[in-house]
Amino acid sequence: MKVMDQVITDQYALYHGDCVDVISELPDDSIHFSIYSPPFCGMYHYSSSERDMSNCTSYREFFEHYEFLVDLISRVTMPGRITAVHCMDIPRGTDKGLRDFPGDIIRLHEKFGLRYIARYHVWKEPLGVRNRTMAKGLAHRQLIDDSTLCDVASADYLLMFRKRGKNPIPVKHPKGLMRYAGERKVPSDLWKYRGHKGKQRDNKFSQWIWRQYASAFWDDVRIDRVLPYKKARDVDDEKHVHPLQLDVIERAVILRSNPGETVLTPFMGVGSEVYGSVLNGRKAIGVELKKSYFKQAVRNCKSIEESDEAMNFNWGDHIDE
Repeated sequence: MKVMDQVITDQYALYHGDCVDVISELPDDSIHFSIYSPPFCGMYHYSSSERDMSNCTSYREFFEHYEFLVDLISRVTMPGRITAVHCMDIPRGTDKGLRDFPGDIIRLHEKFGLRYIARYHVWKEPLGVRNRTMAKGLAHRQLIDDSTLCDVASADYLLMFRKRGKNPIPVKHPKGLMRYAGERKVPSDLWKYRGHKGKQRDNKFSQWIWRQYASAFWDDVRIDRVLPYKKARDVDDEKHVHPLQLDVIERAVILRSNPGETVLTPFMGVGSEVYGSVLNGRKAIGVELKKSYFKQAVRNCKSIEESDEAMNFNWGDHIDE
């Protein structure tokens, strides 16, 4: 498959095509960070394309196909740098339990020299999950009738993998962390320390943010802080659209890359990872197979400079001196 459409600017490159085809053309050790949600095998079907990994006939077949991409990501990632995978446990079917999808992703990445180094849990409010999914096992009625059949509002996971080798360009934050991406508010008495350039023990604004980010449990991610996606649905589309939250993307991009570096997302969807990367002073490459998603990603990325977030964003806060 050739690239069917593309939009390239000095900040991002968006490709409508198969991610394996596109990434095969990228140079070795050229990507500073990557972040994406792979198709949640057996849970959602995103398109009818035979190249869509969500259309694999079995869980095993999905990983046979996904292996080609992980191998490529390992090749194009700079030594010592990070790739992040957003995922969750996958239901096997009614009353059949869960698949350890994250565990299988971890084992696959280890196979290609990408060491598993961290797992962040993105908390989701149970009633909100129940109302969105109508899962019987999350209903209070199920507790009343038979709580052995109750479900759990599973967290999303962000898995971090580091490519073997020494990182030639450290990711530095000379002024510490300058902005918090989350619902929690930085205590007002700490704002006077923002951008502190003296002794690091006195950089209390950044230290507070770091304590939130360093936790394995991200319990204040704004679930509704996502890009527009409704226009990406096809007329006959029962397919799933669930953009990754911009809080998650911003935290990962700030912690794992420098301003001006290149972030890759092989399953671009409506452009969330590209948008979040560019908004935070990085460059981005995104690939999307589905035409309607690609078109919405183009719209979303073109809106970056006109968005309220961009207009209120202090770029200087995120560019290290």
